[in-house]
Amino acid sequence: MAAPPEITLKDLSGTWVMNKTLSDDTDAILTLQGVSWFLRKIIGMATITLQISQYEVDSITHIDIDQFATGGIKTTEKRTLDWQVKRHEDSVFGVVFGQSRWIKLADVDDDDFLKTGWDDLNGEHVQSYVENHDNGWTANQIWGFEEVQGKRYHVRHVVVRKGDDWKQARFVYDFQSK
Repeated sequence: MAAPPEITLKDLSGTWVMNKTLSDDTDAILTLQGVSWFLRKIIGMATITLQISQYEVDSITHIDIDQFATGGIKTTEKRTLDWQVKRHEDSVFGVVFGQSRWIKLADVDDDDFLKTGWDDLNGEHVQSYVENHDNGWTANQIWGFEEVQGKRYHVRHVVVRKGDDWKQARFVYDFQSK
């Protein structure tokens, strides 16, 4: 289901499901990130559900995400939009170091893919940047809302780099409930 107009980046709280028809395939990015063939196939067949809780503490936005995949895979991400590097470990990506913040598209350093297609070209978006030192990759994401096939969706543009290789993908999420 498309995102209702009252749902914005200022409060993504609720349940979201990745729309695999509208999203790009995850396999190339997961391969570059060193995810095993078996796990990539499970993720490729699974329904990916995000349970998001967004709140503020001392004027700093926090976004906690429980991500579930059918087949029993679960990860939890706790993002604090203060651009401070934080260590995180999960069963899919291992140990990563990430940072998140509010950002205007004009300030995004990476390629144009991260900056284009958004409903709001002048407002703030969420940037999430992650490094995996063990596997040698980085992932840069911009989150926002985008019109896809005439409907408004929560979308994430992702660019993963490993050495001279890079992959990009757009992930589209259906809003389920608050």
